[in-house]
Amino acid sequence: MPLYHSDDQAMLRDTARSFMAEEGAIAKQLRHWRDKNCKDGFGHGLWKQFGEMGFTGILIDEADGGLGLGQVEAGIVLEEIGRNLTPSPFLTTAIGFVTALKGTSHSARWFPGILAGETVAALAIDEGAKHRPENIAMKAERAGNGFRLSGAKQFVVQGASADVTLVAARGEEGLTLFAVEKGAQGLDVEGVRLADSSIGARMSFDNVEVDADAVVGEVGGGEAVLSRVLAAGRTGAAAELVGVGSAAMDMTVDYLKQRKQFGRLIGEFQALQFRAAHLYSELEIARAATLKAQQLIDEGSDQAEIMVAVAKAKAGRASQLAVQEGVQMHGGIGMTDEFDIGLYMKRDRVLNELFGDANYHADRVARMKGY
Repeated sequence: MPLYHSDDQAMLRDTARSFMAEEGAIAKQLRHWRDKNCKDGFGHGLWKQFGEMGFTGILIDEADGGLGLGQVEAGIVLEEIGRNLTPSPFLTTAIGFVTALKGTSHSARWFPGILAGETVAALAIDEGAKHRPENIAMKAERAGNGFRLSGAKQFVVQGASADVTLVAARGEEGLTLFAVEKGAQGLDVEGVRLADSSIGARMSFDNVEVDADAVVGEVGGGEAVLSRVLAAGRTGAAAELVGVGSAAMDMTVDYLKQRKQFGRLIGEFQALQFRAAHLYSELEIARAATLKAQQLIDEGSDQAEIMVAVAKAKAGRASQLAVQEGVQMHGGIGMTDEFDIGLYMKRDRVLNELFGDANYHADRVARMKGY
């Protein structure tokens, strides 16, 4: 497929861009909820507007009331979310959680609330300081007609606000995924403010009992479902990183056109022009890699896994370059809270770690290539 959007996808991009710029703007959302020390870190009113716009149903099949679209369309919305640093549970809920539940009996229970922009979901996968899903150690033991979950999870984005959490745990049969509802007995949730002012959570499971209906997919068949969830989450995070990096670059280029030094616009200095051109190239490569990964997932291609890793690694490094160059070219004011460029750097750091950083995915690519 060509690495550009169709007419319909371009229309969605224009709609999402105008909506996020107006309703999801930094001053109206991120700064507003951060300064109020909001326990959720995002506005539930905006989340309902996501539902009204149809964004929350992008990956939900038409038969279930959604739009029946794919990762390419989801990525379009996520890039605009990144461009405006719009705080929302879109990535964890409308992308990760929906991907896990598609084709299961849980869809009837949770999709209506997601479509309405009322339900918030979280993904409880990581247990250590870094993203290592292969090291999941949470225990799932048979107990009567259900299971008993024991262990802890970290870096659970939206975990403190979630109505339901997708939990990965290991039992005798292997890895199994569970949909654990808010307020389950024995579940302790500690909200933690992340670097970008969003809210994550540390979750402790002390013999949390769930019935067999909580299983997502098949008992012991969690690897396949988790693989799909991670592919969607990683590609979605890559798309948002492209948005973060692109906005940071645009902001920096605008500054270069306005700031004068030694009687000249600093954008006239060739050294800065070279750096801006290099940054533009890196971001375009990241955007192309991310779009290709999205297309391969939608096609069900066997090549999707390696391209997802390429996209997450490349988008992470390009976005990091964009925010670092942005802060440096802004000079001292780039380190102040008054200017938004620093907020992009903070969001970049969280997104880079989410679902695995650039080094993790570069290593995955090397291993898949036999190195």
